[in-house]
Amino acid sequence: MNIVLVEPEIPGNTGSIARTCAATSSKLHLVRPLGFSIEDKYLKRAGLDYWPLVDITYYDSIEEVLEKHASASFHFLTTKAKHSYADASFGPDDFLVFGKETKGLPEDLINANQESCFRIPMVDLKEARSLNLSNAACIVLYEALRQNGFEGLR
Repeated sequence: MNIVLVEPEIPGNTGSIARTCAATSSKLHLVRPLGFSIEDKYLKRAGLDYWPLVDITYYDSIEEVLEKHASASFHFLTTKAKHSYADASFGPDDFLVFGKETKGLPEDLINANQESCFRIPMVDLKEARSLNLSNAACIVLYEALRQNGFEGLR
């Protein structure tokens, strides 16, 4: 599986997601600008000693990700989606795309990919706007892995 973080802002979230990627043999794709230095102590602390186990690729834009992986299936996670992630069909090499913590994914990306946008069900958004990014990534990643028989995991 592939996790894409578009302009992540909080080092602890990215570090936690990197650790999850290491534990699941998933690839991590980071889209600049990042809201922190990759040398950040909080980023490193959240990822612990898993960093050497993470396959990370950096990009300068989400368009670059889409172009370099044009034949891949992309799933865009947003609170603005009509469909639940539980309704998605995930393949073993799909890309799960998450936006920045404060704003989510760009509106034009969501609008251009309506049928590939999914949300995690929650209470009314006036009460709780969204889940923590690292929690959301884990929820959707593990559903995708479950659908693929947890291939390669014990």
